[in-house]
Amino acid sequence: MTLDMAIVLAVLAGAVILFITEKLRVDMVALLAMASLLVTGIVTPEEGISGFSNTATVTVAAMFILSGALFRTGAVTVVGELMARVATKSLLLSVFLMMVTVGSVSAFINNTAAVAIFLPIVLGAAQKIHASPSKLLMPLSFASMFGGVCTLIGTSTNILVSAIAKRTAEGPFTMFELLPVGLVFFASGTLYMAVIGVRIIPSRRKPGDLTGEFEMSEYLTDVVLQPASPFIGKSLGKSPMARDLDIEVLQVFRKDHPIGFPSPDTVLLENDVLRVRGSIGKIKALENTPGIALKAAARWSDADLESEQVVLVEAVVSPGSALEGKSLKESRFRNNFQATALAIRHHGQVIHEKIGLTPLRAGDTLLLEVRRERLHNLRRDGAFVLVSEVGLPDFRRSKTLPALLILLGVVAAAALDILPIVVSSIVGCILCVLTGCVSLEEAYQSIEWKVIFLLAGVLTLGIALESTGAAALISGFMVRHVGKWGPTALVSSFYLITSLLTEVMSNNASAALLAPIAISSAGSLGVSARPFLMAVSYAASASFMTPVGYQTNTIIYEPGHYRFADFFRVGAPLNLLFWILATLLIPRFWPF
Repeated sequence: MTLDMAIVLAVLAGAVILFITEKLRVDMVALLAMASLLVTGIVTPEEGISGFSNTATVTVAAMFILSGALFRTGAVTVVGELMARVATKSLLLSVFLMMVTVGSVSAFINNTAAVAIFLPIVLGAAQKIHASPSKLLMPLSFASMFGGVCTLIGTSTNILVSAIAKRTAEGPFTMFELLPVGLVFFASGTLYMAVIGVRIIPSRRKPGDLTGEFEMSEYLTDVVLQPASPFIGKSLGKSPMARDLDIEVLQVFRKDHPIGFPSPDTVLLENDVLRVRGSIGKIKALENTPGIALKAAARWSDADLESEQVVLVEAVVSPGSALEGKSLKESRFRNNFQATALAIRHHGQVIHEKIGLTPLRAGDTLLLEVRRERLHNLRRDGAFVLVSEVGLPDFRRSKTLPALLILLGVVAAAALDILPIVVSSIVGCILCVLTGCVSLEEAYQSIEWKVIFLLAGVLTLGIALESTGAAALISGFMVRHVGKWGPTALVSSFYLITSLLTEVMSNNASAALLAPIAISSAGSLGVSARPFLMAVSYAASASFMTPVGYQTNTIIYEPGHYRFADFFRVGAPLNLLFWILATLLIPRFWPF
């Protein structure tokens, strides 16, 4: 082992540990790895930043924009609403139709975007058939992965591995090269979930309103300001109620007009009735304040907190959101979003106290009171995935057909080998902007920059693994211990290792790190690298055993009220099934 190899392997080990422990965001880990390799001279500056200009990185960015155009024109939502109207007969029928619909859509747009679009629609369907939403949300996430493995553009992982394959003599993947085995995965996975999976998914979340779901009853009360109240004549922002007692005023009821979303400048008057949120201790302290009368406890519902001005919504903090690691206070949440957070659900626990100081994590679910006119801004902001059906945005319905035709043209040009996928996708993005399907600002907002920087960083690490011989060193170990059983056994082992690794760290990182080793292993055996790369590509998009291995699992984790063990119970047999199918089918479709 040379010094360069030792440095690369040390950087690799450090990156994997940080990816798994999530001490830092994955894009920052990738950039740290890149910087380490540049500083130590393992890669040249040109090699170090080559990931930003790699065809995979550019294509993934373009596909984010195309997905954004389909969302803003309502093209995908129309399909979802049609599915919801049909799937009202039974739970099994709903699961089957939903998975087929979502999987088909996910074959052509970003998986995370597909789940974000269908999430409120699926919850609405669950309510119509009187089923627990948890029975439908896990199949929703899994279906997006089933569809993603069917085409080159179905997931960023496929595009990434294809770009790595381009460096071999066999060239990149074609548009539908993954389809034969992908369809087998899609069909078998859907059948498993509809027949077995849905039966063993616990009914974690019960149908009901948001006030009950977030256990708000003990944290809400109505306060009457009597003549002796020290709060009269003071603005909310300067009132001791907010400053000293940390009590949030949600609504002010006044004879002449109710104020649904009072600002800090709202001046309190005698006989005002304030609907407030606070901890039990704070409300008791308020009760002992002179000039304050508390109304008798009521059974609270969503209608008590909604008005013509405000609405209640449930929102999930998106993976890669700018809010990750920040508290609501640090992010100036109320000012920026014109919304009030009433509660936070984190790892199954509902947090009511000091929620403004609680650091947010991807997957956390917030109960928000939002101004109705600002709801569309909240939905369009990439910080959240809205779970509630209320306030669906005004889509550009007149642009639905152009958006669909542009996507069809992108796919057709690449599939017929008229243009490389990177070229057709760039042209498609330009056409989407020129035709008004998406504005230039919206196009920029559609790109998940966390994924772009992650790809750029891990591609550099992949280059270092190859150029220093570290990939050959690792592959030599695998060939000696597994290769003696034949190339099929080695393909099977690559699928298994990638599948297990992607359960605990980024799927793109798993693929980028293992693909060079797979290529080197194939070279050591003197066989085609294609089946090895296919194993890595399929396995990197098959994360069913944990809620952290794939972004879509993270999104549905809190809304479904799942526990970590629920994913293992349902996902472990599915992972095993896909591993067996991959071992049997990949060598048949891509001979050695």
